[in-house]
Amino acid sequence: MNERDWPQTGELVVCTVRDVKDFAAFVALDEYPGREGLIPISEIATGWIKYIRDHVREGQKVVCKVLHVDTSRGHIDLSLKDVNEHQRREKIREWKNESKAAKWIGFAAKTAGVPDEEIENAVYQKYGDLYSIFEDIVTRGDSAFQKTGLSDPVKEALVTVAHENVKVPRVTVSGNLVLTSTKPDGVNIIRRALRSAEPKIQDVDIELTYLGAPLYRIKVTAPDYKKAEKAIEKAAAAAIGVVERADGEGKFVKKPKSGKAT
Repeated sequence: MNERDWPQTGELVVCTVRDVKDFAAFVALDEYPGREGLIPISEIATGWIKYIRDHVREGQKVVCKVLHVDTSRGHIDLSLKDVNEHQRREKIREWKNESKAAKWIGFAAKTAGVPDEEIENAVYQKYGDLYSIFEDIVTRGDSAFQKTGLSDPVKEALVTVAHENVKVPRVTVSGNLVLTSTKPDGVNIIRRALRSAEPKIQDVDIELTYLGAPLYRIKVTAPDYKKAEKAIEKAAAAAIGVVERADGEGKFVKKPKSGKAT
């Protein structure tokens, strides 16, 4: 799953603990078949360690940081204590995604009648990993294949696999619009304001709900928080702008960030 033969210093790697001694743990690097590394007891955990097996055991999956690589001697020194919990979770997620992507490419390659390596090499060259192209296929369509040089049968097979397996997470943020107008045609002004609060933004869904004058709920669903919050602010500003230009008043109250991922 990795196009390089050896890891680089500072890289985070997923390992399987093979053997635990009193002075060190010996591990296999899952992303580099055939490569093994050593975690000295001083790099197992912070502080004094009485029993190394209190921290690692045979068969355990761990995420380590590469300290040193000696390709001539085949030695890889690793640290377990230098990896925090957030880094560990993110690396495991990335590793699982790459494992799934490698299998999906295998399915696509078999369907298209080409070697796995032909697709892997093309995807690595553009993305640097295998999983990203599947997310791009689902979110961006055919543009995901630009500069890959993949044949039409391969593209069709990858599209099929992507849509069968990848669910792009989406988040929802919401808030309340307070819109008032004392003009004789105030109702029409509010209607125009609400229409302006639904701009067309790619990959974003905007929903408005009447809660009772002068209150309206605005809900935005998008691929990530940054895009969702940018969209809801744009939508709210558009509605408030229409009302204020007609000498009315507008206010937006955004709910605290607790939007859910789906």
